[in-house]
Amino acid sequence: MAVISKDSSMSSASYSKRRLISHWAQNILLIVMIAVLMSPIALMVVTSFKDRADITSSTAPLIPPVWHFENYREMWEYVDFGPLLMNSIVVVGVTTVVATFFASLAGYALARFPFPGSDIYGLTVMGTQLIPGTLFFIPLYLTFLWIKNHLGIPLVGNNLGAIILYIGFYTPISLWILRGFFASIPPDLEEQAMVDGATRFTAFLRISLPLAGPGIVSTAIYVFMTAWNELFFGYTLGVKTIPVGIRAFVQGAAGTQLRYDYMAAASVVITIPIALMFFFLQKQFISGLTAGAVK
Repeated sequence: MAVISKDSSMSSASYSKRRLISHWAQNILLIVMIAVLMSPIALMVVTSFKDRADITSSTAPLIPPVWHFENYREMWEYVDFGPLLMNSIVVVGVTTVVATFFASLAGYALARFPFPGSDIYGLTVMGTQLIPGTLFFIPLYLTFLWIKNHLGIPLVGNNLGAIILYIGFYTPISLWILRGFFASIPPDLEEQAMVDGATRFTAFLRISLPLAGPGIVSTAIYVFMTAWNELFFGYTLGVKTIPVGIRAFVQGAAGTQLRYDYMAAASVVITIPIALMFFFLQKQFISGLTAGAVK
C-alpha cells in the first residue's frame, strides 16, 4: 500500500509539474503573439512623432531623440483634416445604422417566416459578397453619373452616393449574420408574448431584438470598421472621407517627397474611433462572436 501511495504521489507531482510548464509555455506564446500583433501599431505611433528625414534614414534610431508633436497639427492643416473626419463620421455612421436596421428586419423575417426558396435566396444574398468590386465599379459609376445628370440627384462627389453604395454593400452580409442569431432564439418566447396581448412587431422589439443584441452589436462593429477603412469606391465617387484624404499625404508640399510622418499621424487619428468603439462595446462584441461560434 505504501508503494502504491508513493507511486501515486510521484505521478501527481509529475502531472502538476507538466501542467505548470504547459501553463507557462502558453503564457509565453500568448505574450509573443501579442507583441508581434501590436508591433505594427507601436511602430505607427512612434513614426507619427518622427521627423520626415529620420523615417527614411537607415541610421536613425528606432525611438526618435526628439518627439515632433507638431506632426499632428501640421497633418490636420495639410489637407484640412477636420472636414474629412466629419464626412467619414456622417457616411459611416449613417451606413452602420441603416444597414444594421434593414438587416435586423430582413434577418428576422427570414428566420421566422420561411417561404419556398428562402434558403436559395439566403445563399444568393451571401453569394453577392463573392463578386469583386472591380467588376462592377465602372457600370456603377456610370449609373450614378446618369442619375446625377438626368434626375438631379448628386450621387457623385457627394456623401449621399457613398451612403447608398455602402448600405448596398454591407446589408447582405449583415442580413446573413443576423439571420443566424434570430434563428437561435426560441419562437416560444414571442408566442408567449403574443398570447399576453403583444403584436408580432412588439414581440420582435421587446423579445427578439434584445436577445439578439450581441449579434447586432457585432454586426454594427463589422460594418463600421469595414466602411471606415474603405478607399477604392470612396475615391472613385470623389467622396472626401479620411482614407481618400490620406492619399494626399503621399506627396509632399513640393510634390517630391513622401510624407510618411503625416500618414502615420493620420493613421493614429483614424484608429482612435475604432479603438474606442471596441473598448466600450467589447463585452457585447465578444459575446456575439462566442454565440456565433456556438451556433
